Amino acid sequence: MTKKIFTILFIFVAVIGSSGSWAQDESWDQNFGVIKNDTGAFQGYTLFAPISSTITYLINMDGELVNTWESDFTPGQAAYLLGDGHLLRAGSANYYTKIIPGGGSGGRVQDFTWDGDLVWDYSVSTEKYLGHHDVEKLPNGNVLIIAWEIITAEEAIFEGRNPETFENKTVLVDYIFEVEPIGMRTGEIVWEWHVLDHLIQDYDPSKQNYGDVASHPELININYKDLSSQSSTIRERGGGALDWTHINSVDYNPELDQIILSVKHLNEIWIIDHNTTTEEAAGHFGGKSGRGGDLLYRWGNPQTYQAGTTEDQQLFSQHDAQWIPSGLPGAGNILLFNNEDNSGNYSSVCEIIPPVDEQGRYLAEGGKIFGPDKPEWKYTASQEINFTSKTQSGAQRLPNGNTLISSSRTGTIYEVTPEREIVWEYIIPAMMNNVYFKAYRYGPDYPGLAGRDLTPNLGNQIKDNRSLVAHLNP
Repeated sequence: MTKKIFTILFIFVAVIGSSGSWAQDESWDQNFGVIKNDTGAFQGYTLFAPISSTITYLINMDGELVNTWESDFTPGQAAYLLGDGHLLRAGSANYYTKIIPGGGSGGRVQDFTWDGDLVWDYSVSTEKYLGHHDVEKLPNGNVLIIAWEIITAEEAIFEGRNPETFENKTVLVDYIFEVEPIGMRTGEIVWEWHVLDHLIQDYDPSKQNYGDVASHPELININYKDLSSQSSTIRERGGGALDWTHINSVDYNPELDQIILSVKHLNEIWIIDHNTTTEEAAGHFGGKSGRGGDLLYRWGNPQTYQAGTTEDQQLFSQHDAQWIPSGLPGAGNILLFNNEDNSGNYSSVCEIIPPVDEQGRYLAEGGKIFGPDKPEWKYTASQEINFTSKTQSGAQRLPNGNTLISSSRTGTIYEVTPEREIVWEYIIPAMMNNVYFKAYRYGPDYPGLAGRDLTPNLGNQIKDNRSLVAHLNP
């Protein structure tokens, strides 16, 4: 019964937000639903999952609901419509999120059919590790998952961490693994990559990983600490754990066989080689790059490898780093949401072109700082302060060259042209607690929509539920 009421409520507010045609008393806030829908918008269907809800929604361009999927879990955090019409969704409602309580906690990955039947329910949680934020379906059918592994203060100090930086706390350290789904609740881990295997430090020569940080940008300085007020690398979570790197997105490039990661608490993005064995990914040699699991490229904050100054930092708490897929305008470039651009004053969406040589190797300018020195394209609002989302959020390049932007903290989804004009805008009803992780648009020719009934659901019931909406949103 709860699901039915909630679904009816959602459709109702979405549609009246689109049309603005239903008369209510003057105290009623109609600033939701589709606010703008110009002819230049890319036609399709938009998917999102509010973080306080167990339901994932697919809406049309008029804000009308065409499908929902219900889980037993709130998001943890990403959800994607796959090419076969299934929904791949990270879930968060697990006992171990209380033990490892980092922001964006997940602990479960689920696969639903178009009709909502659960066909894979994979747990990514123990007292030692926990999945979080994002997942990525690979062309071979496997799934990439981000997870934390928790290490003790003693283990962190052994790796070269300065004990004065974390006051004897446990530390959450990220790793990425690839799982092959097997059965309803099982999977085989076929590849993995750990931050802990690629560290360097210049604090204590008697400990592990000692070396010259500035000479090894391919390694991760375990003692880097961002001292800016907006984006401190040292983030304490409930239970006293320190969330050090906080990777919040993962994307795969099939042409390069590489993985890109958004590392929020270091304010940079990383690219690593996926064309390795697990053993090679743990070391510094092997794979297509010949460099094992070391970083092939990093961008956004050269201070992490002791290059440049604060003036060279370009990313601040960013999310959703991804390659623009083949066949789309800007293909091969990197798109991301820069949450605290200009040191926290506003948000932006950036498109960058990584410099590479003829062999496809990423280049550092002057041998020191990875370029580019500025984005190829950047979106901010005409009045920058009006576009601010300091957590979550994302961006997607659309086939017509426009960009879909998820301003998650405001519950708003925009579509903007290359000239930065908003041509579609949708606000998730606030009564749903409208914060979400990120949205995604699928064109009508998307394989996952082929043969599906995309008729708006329950449209004839909308007028019968006005009193219900008014009661739930006084």
